[in-house]
Amino acid sequence: MNTSNRNQQAAKLSDLLLSWYDSERRILPWREDPTPYHVWVSEIMLQQTRVDTVIEYYQRFLRELPDVKALAEAEEERLLKLWQGLGYYSRIRNMHKGAIQVMEEYGGEIPGTPKELQKLSGIGEYVAAAISSIAFAYPIPSVDGNLLRVYARMTGYEESIRTTAARKVATAYYEEILDRTRPGDMNQALMDLGATICLPNGAPLCGKCPWQMHCEARRTGKEQQLPVKEEKKQRRKEKRTVLRIRTGDRVVIGKRPERGLLANLYELPNAEGWLTEAQAEEACRTLGYEPKAIRKLKPSKHIFSHVEWHMHAFEIEAEERPDASAAENVFFAAEKSALQEEYSIPTAFKAYMDF
Repeated sequence: MNTSNRNQQAAKLSDLLLSWYDSERRILPWREDPTPYHVWVSEIMLQQTRVDTVIEYYQRFLRELPDVKALAEAEEERLLKLWQGLGYYSRIRNMHKGAIQVMEEYGGEIPGTPKELQKLSGIGEYVAAAISSIAFAYPIPSVDGNLLRVYARMTGYEESIRTTAARKVATAYYEEILDRTRPGDMNQALMDLGATICLPNGAPLCGKCPWQMHCEARRTGKEQQLPVKEEKKQRRKEKRTVLRIRTGDRVVIGKRPERGLLANLYELPNAEGWLTEAQAEEACRTLGYEPKAIRKLKPSKHIFSHVEWHMHAFEIEAEERPDASAAENVFFAAEKSALQEEYSIPTAFKAYMDF
């Protein structure tokens, strides 16, 4: 295809996509007022989290922290509580660091170019492209997993999409068809196309796709064979026992270490392996509480990015032992209201927080 024909094809694809987007776009709160801060918050939340889950968190987050200055000045405990339930807490920690950078190094103004945005903590190539294109109309494609999938099906790309080479050719493809007068809309249109039409699981809805007449996978009947993905590394499986120790109207919790999995969050006491009832009672005593009654709770499972917790659990009614040394014990009994309002409890323990 010569340059003239290629340019015509690119313009046609762009026009088809934007026409579809203008009539079919998803109504999302961060699109109502796409300031750099709003786009930043939404894009970080949308990493690893479904759109319908993010909406409520996004709205609450902006009520509490309406601008980058408020985010920069917020205490970590408050941020972790706002983020509770979204998981991947390194996201909010990095965004907090990034907000401090904006205040200290950019005079409180979020930079508008991908290069400068990537200097902020937690902002990589994709998020930098999304912020700069949507909030600043910078002409750059923001290529994520959705766009890689669409690219593979549109072009019949039969190599793994989880490679640097795949991202490079996909980025070049989208750069060619990018409407430089509406780069933000173009990227959001592609996001919507990947999320609602060119689906990752099951059959894509090709009959509703604005690009259906130009799609190689549809032409060859390979819609469900593409994209090609390498096998993901298997998660490690861990057996754990969780103790819900109650003393009156309070429940025992403790703060996790500053580094590692679920750093600085609060947790129910738990141990590696599946403890017997007697072992659970002894563990309770070790924490400074004397068991009075014990019952088994339903098992639960929680999936992290690299590990699965397969949990057994006990509820223990207990009394605080007068000889217990508070100095040696990071666990303490907290009021139920404080669990809801003050302490950030990871979703991993959600199955055992309903009492």
